[in-house]
Amino acid sequence: MRNLLSATLALGLASTPVAATELTVITAGDQNMVDYINEYLGPLFEEQNPGHTVRAVGTGPGDAGSQKIVERFEAQKQAGSETWDTDVAVAHEKFIGPMIEGGYLAAYRDNIATGKLVTRGNADMALGARVSGYVMPMFNSQTALAYNPALVPNPPKSYAELAAWVKENPKQFGYNGIKGGASGVSFVMGWIYAFGEGDATKLMNGPFEEAETQKWDAAFDSLKEFTQNATLTPGNAGTLDLLSRGEIAVGPVWVDMFYSWQANGQLPPEFKLVLPAPGMPGQPMHYVIPEKAAHKELAEKFVELATSPKVQAEGIVKRFNWYPGIDAQHVQAELDADTWNKLFTDVTPEDLASYGKPFPIAPYNTAILEAYEAKAAN
Repeated sequence: MRNLLSATLALGLASTPVAATELTVITAGDQNMVDYINEYLGPLFEEQNPGHTVRAVGTGPGDAGSQKIVERFEAQKQAGSETWDTDVAVAHEKFIGPMIEGGYLAAYRDNIATGKLVTRGNADMALGARVSGYVMPMFNSQTALAYNPALVPNPPKSYAELAAWVKENPKQFGYNGIKGGASGVSFVMGWIYAFGEGDATKLMNGPFEEAETQKWDAAFDSLKEFTQNATLTPGNAGTLDLLSRGEIAVGPVWVDMFYSWQANGQLPPEFKLVLPAPGMPGQPMHYVIPEKAAHKELAEKFVELATSPKVQAEGIVKRFNWYPGIDAQHVQAELDADTWNKLFTDVTPEDLASYGKPFPIAPYNTAILEAYEAKAAN
């Protein structure tokens, strides 16, 4: 009887499947971020890792969504939890530095194969914080100048050329100042990078020095004159709308929005982009793994899949018109010629490497916005 019972127990153990794991991914951003994971990336991961499931939870758009992730990690650390309720998080770069400083994140990038495919500097420095090893970019969003080639056959290729062009073509350039959308904010930051008398590299990487903020007066004087010759738009979408109606000929836009509007027929297909020297800021969203994630090895497999060339091509480039988080050269083989040419003909991978800049670190960012309101907006 004992032998029969032992045999039955052994048979039962042998037939029991490996315990299923639910991988929890929390993400800041709009609902499309949650949908992307629940409808595309999660099912793909589950297919390749039978028995495991992926659940995405959104924390909300903008900075507030990433702030909720920080608060969630902080609460669990303060409670002394041995394992946390999050395996992977997707957050804005602005919040990665505080997460590392708080001891919330694992340094995992060297553990995954795709870690070697990342080349942009924003995977090493995030608004003045050293983040190398702790992040993998989900995607890179980028601003550039959109233009109507029928009106501007030879677009300005630098801020200096643009300033001269606007004097000769008043009201044909439009941007939203710093209200209603970050495309205008990005343009202003690029103006200070181009014409500020200080060190633009210091603005991007720190450290913050009050004396640096006194080196922008001439740049803001010229920006005020420039803005008087420009058309102020009501926001990101407003700039695109005025371009589509021919009321302006050039304006700063988010590249993914530009291509989405073209795909929807809201912008003529012949409109183009140029990324002017010395550059304009963009920003990534980053995958991070908590130091006390319950399923750390599985989380690394998830991020490795999410940042693989095939998924970056299909999920990031084709679905959203975002630039890939990994170096574009590794994605090219996974894209058809039409998709590659659409996203990388006007703004090439070389342009992105040279002219795709980070936003200034937080104290410089705030100082520039305050100075704009005081000196250029009136």
